[in-house]
Amino acid sequence: MSSPCSTSAVLVVFMALAVGVGAEQSTERSCDVIGDESSESQMERALLKKLEPLSQMRFNVTVEKGKTENYVYHFRVCREVNSTVHDFGGLVQMDRQSGRTTVIGRINETQVFNGSDWIMLIYKGGDSYGRHCSGEKRRAVIMISCKRGVTASSFSIISEEREKEQDCFYLFEMDSSVACPAEDSHLSVGSILLITFASLIAIYIIGGFLYQRLVVGAKGMEQFPHFAFWQDLGNLVADGCDFVCRSKPRNAPAAYRGVGDDQLGEESEERDDHLLPM
Repeated sequence: MSSPCSTSAVLVVFMALAVGVGAEQSTERSCDVIGDESSESQMERALLKKLEPLSQMRFNVTVEKGKTENYVYHFRVCREVNSTVHDFGGLVQMDRQSGRTTVIGRINETQVFNGSDWIMLIYKGGDSYGRHCSGEKRRAVIMISCKRGVTASSFSIISEEREKEQDCFYLFEMDSSVACPAEDSHLSVGSILLITFASLIAIYIIGGFLYQRLVVGAKGMEQFPHFAFWQDLGNLVADGCDFVCRSKPRNAPAAYRGVGDDQLGEESEERDDHLLPM
């Protein structure tokens, strides 16, 4: 009886271990900024979070230089190109002729900083150079420029600097909207004040109308809030305009005199004289 129970327990433990290993493998590593976690600045954390929408995308570019160089560069943003290898490779070069892969930069040695409309992502700790650059480790520099409306595009290699004694690097560029600054509101201060004022006027008129109609029980023009006040104000404004805008005294005679009734009467009698019988 004990043997089947022991076998079942072993199987349960084995399945639990297998599930744990599978879960660990399914979790992809992300960028780790150079230095201790406590030394990471708020700006670096914010930039890494800003780049997160690109983490599920893969980028490739092919470079051919005659018959000697035929490479494909594979790049991911803050993720491993090949998560099954667990080499932290964020940008990998593959030789299409020999099939050899070279890690240009690793995500566990990341630097990130930005400008007004660009983000610079640097992967250090790549595979060592051979005869170049004093055998130092390779480094990938990716310039992400702002392009609104595009999640990511135009990934390409600009150059490879390997003729120096040290500080050699591969330079790449791409376009993405994540590097763009937040768009400022196009409304000026005056426009905001005007909209606020118009909103308050609308609230006053609608609220006052409902109060006068539903609470006071007013009808007709009396439903307008403070109708008597605005009526008096309108009269005062009209009197003021009449006083200011008139250019002549009120008692001055009119420049044009119309035809009076007395003139019409006299003229009609004179014209009728020839109609009388002789």
